[in-house]
Amino acid sequence: MNQHPAFIWYDGEFVPWAAATTHVLTHSLHYGVSAIEGIRAYRIDAGHSALFRLSEHLGRLFESARGYRMQIQFTHEQLREAHIELLRRNQLEEAYLRPIAFYGAEKLGLLPKGVSVHVAIAAWSWDAYLGPNAIVEGIRVKTSSFARPPAGAVLTRAKIAALYAASILAKTEAIDEGFDEALLLDSQGFVAEASGENVFIVKRGKLIEPEPSAALLGITRESVIELARDRGLDVISRRVTRDDIYAADEAFLTGTAAELVPVVELDRRTIGSGQPGPVTALLQKAYSDSVHGRDPKHQDWLTSVS
Repeated sequence: MNQHPAFIWYDGEFVPWAAATTHVLTHSLHYGVSAIEGIRAYRIDAGHSALFRLSEHLGRLFESARGYRMQIQFTHEQLREAHIELLRRNQLEEAYLRPIAFYGAEKLGLLPKGVSVHVAIAAWSWDAYLGPNAIVEGIRVKTSSFARPPAGAVLTRAKIAALYAASILAKTEAIDEGFDEALLLDSQGFVAEASGENVFIVKRGKLIEPEPSAALLGITRESVIELARDRGLDVISRRVTRDDIYAADEAFLTGTAAELVPVVELDRRTIGSGQPGPVTALLQKAYSDSVHGRDPKHQDWLTSVS
């Protein structure tokens, strides 16, 4: 976070940064159940700001909360308007936004019945998540010793804060060993996802994603798949192993914070030429065009903040 924004939206009110507080006995702080999203706003070529795929992100926020039987007391439209107005009040043309729905502090104990549900939204300027050179030069990734929780243990389609505990362990391990990012396998040893991104490989001109049984269904992932099909690429979803990535022609990660980042090395094995490949570059441009309003087919992905 480059600097604190002036306001945070908290339960229907725009409150100063320092006033957006909650109690130390907040249920979600102790047990990890809070539904979260990550959304980006861009300055588009038309000269104003726009939120990218806001409706889809809010839809997933409600789905995540519903999966854990958490009742959000605001409507989709109320939260949509809150995101737009928050950008205006903080005078942000480009920003990362974090909505969160969480349980309050009425009581502890695992069962959250009778505990209130709060919603907050923060927005701030956030540069490239994986570093300023990652999108151009690519990153080095390490397969983690920690696995992504399996579908039988958690709700893998829900974006819940507790699920990031494994990602924190994996990311820390990778950074400590000199890498930029971590790759998590599922409980059977197949590729699941990176610590905060979805994974793609390119082999003989085809785009392949790991079958997402244990991975979050990323909205950037979904966007890239559609953009790839728009450009005539075959997209295949199947089980992927580490050696599939070692032998790939190209590999890249997708996520709202990271955007679309080439992977040039996994476990000290060079991928392809060791440089970002042509399919990756094609999709990077397609994604950039879509978020900046240059793709006429996907104007509906943008919510104006004019």
